Amino acid sequence: MNRFLVILLVALVLPMSAQNIRGTWGGKLDAGMMKLALVLHVDNDSTCRLDSPDQGAKDIAGQVAYISADSILVKMPKLVALYGARLVNGELRGTFVQGLTALPLTLKQGLLVRHRPQTPQPPFPYQTEEVTFVNEQAGATLAGTLTLPQGGAKTVLLMVTGSGQQNRDEELFGHKPFAVIADYLARHGIATLRYDDRATGQSKGGEVRNATTKDFADDALKGIEWLRKSGRFAKVGVLGHSEGAMIAFMLGAQSKVDLIVSLAGPAVKGDSLLLEQNKALLGDKAKGLTLETVRSNVTALKKPWYSFFIDYNPQPDIARIVCPVLALNGDRDRQVVASQNLGALRQWLPKNDSNVLKVYPGLNHLFQHCQTGMPAEYGEIEETFSEEVLQDIMKWINDLKL
Repeated sequence: MNRFLVILLVALVLPMSAQNIRGTWGGKLDAGMMKLALVLHVDNDSTCRLDSPDQGAKDIAGQVAYISADSILVKMPKLVALYGARLVNGELRGTFVQGLTALPLTLKQGLLVRHRPQTPQPPFPYQTEEVTFVNEQAGATLAGTLTLPQGGAKTVLLMVTGSGQQNRDEELFGHKPFAVIADYLARHGIATLRYDDRATGQSKGGEVRNATTKDFADDALKGIEWLRKSGRFAKVGVLGHSEGAMIAFMLGAQSKVDLIVSLAGPAVKGDSLLLEQNKALLGDKAKGLTLETVRSNVTALKKPWYSFFIDYNPQPDIARIVCPVLALNGDRDRQVVASQNLGALRQWLPKNDSNVLKVYPGLNHLFQHCQTGMPAEYGEIEETFSEEVLQDIMKWINDLKL
């Protein structure tokens, strides 16, 4: 998944009618390749809060600079942003801007409700435990949920999220794919441990600004070690999505895990992956884009995560993996292009009768059935995770002769 940027705001205050605009307002910001849900809480005449549920951000403190019966101007100092709007026919119509980017934003009264039918709801036919494990070197305490089938389980999977700081459910656009996967596997005899990324959710400590994929792999390794020390499982594996799958390959190369489930796992050098990603996302706009241009643009960001990513080639690690691997991709994935990455996996992954590599027609990077695979669709699709993929993961694990 991309390291999604927080999109911010400029403002506009227009004439008055005679209605009250305090309360909660929700809408969607059209940011090009994706639409972001935003919720504005106007608490009183001086304070407000902003939620960006698609990015897992809540209660971002704001200031009401101006309010009348039908007009409002709010400031978000943390975001260096403004939103100004007028109440027209029951809607707040205004402008949401950051820097030189100004985007129209219409909000309607009330919370923005999205239908997510796969999100697990109690009562559950399995047990859960809240646990923590520690990466002492990084100063990070990782908090997570251990999901246990009734009667226990022989196999447990550590679940590792994609790029960007995400909670244990890998929550994005109201979807909770890791919760859906953990629920399904628990109902079929497979345990999981999913955790909040460092300095996210209930996890505390750990450097984030200068951290790289290697640092996040160290966190995951501590989770694997905690599961082994628990003595409750015969086999300990890892299920990773996107960057999380790349971390799974790192752990597999070190012979730290007994099995790997890769969901949209990068299997080529980062600069090559980003080049294909840009071509898939931008189409004709990416004509003339070269590997050198990609590297130059990323280097200009001066961010350690990106610097590591463009230089890291997972193929030597993949070549050292001896445990069974299930590698899955959607053919409409525009972020980790299936043809490029599964092709590399087939070339570099050592032969193992238990290995399975599969491409699913019509699925995107989040393993949703989709029309185009563009990120703009992610939040619009009700399905969180393909039932067929869930079944294949479960069957592969339960059929393994470990």
